[in-house]
Amino acid sequence: GQIDETLEQFRQLAMRSGQSVYLWDPDNGIAALRQSELRIPGSKRLSDALRFILQSMQFAVYLLIDFEDQVKPPNTALLRRFARIRTGNQRKMVFLARKLAFPDEIDALVERMSPGAMASARPRLRDGRWVS
Repeated sequence: GQIDETLEQFRQLAMRSGQSVYLWDPDNGIAALRQSELRIPGSKRLSDALRFILQSMQFAVYLLIDFEDQVKPPNTALLRRFARIRTGNQRKMVFLARKLAFPDEIDALVERMSPGAMASARPRLRDGRWVS
């Protein structure tokens, strides 16, 4: 499905760029996309994973799947803390879901992207220039 395609694109990005990209799911916890055997111990619970991400100081992208039933307290408080961080530290959390539902106080802090919107905004080459 679409989520699998997105994960594959991120995996290729991680391989080509050397970028730190991690995947979290409730069965495996946080694992590196480049080397899935490289896992963060004790990160299967979303609250533990969020604490790890909050404490991590390295630039990284964290993809999260199958999280829907875990978006409730105390995890919402951790998500709010994460959203308030405004340092130069570029940790990004990407929630992949068919239908993304967050409580209102979290929803206001989230940027949403949907494949349909992205496809229509894809740049095209016209007269030797990229236009969107």
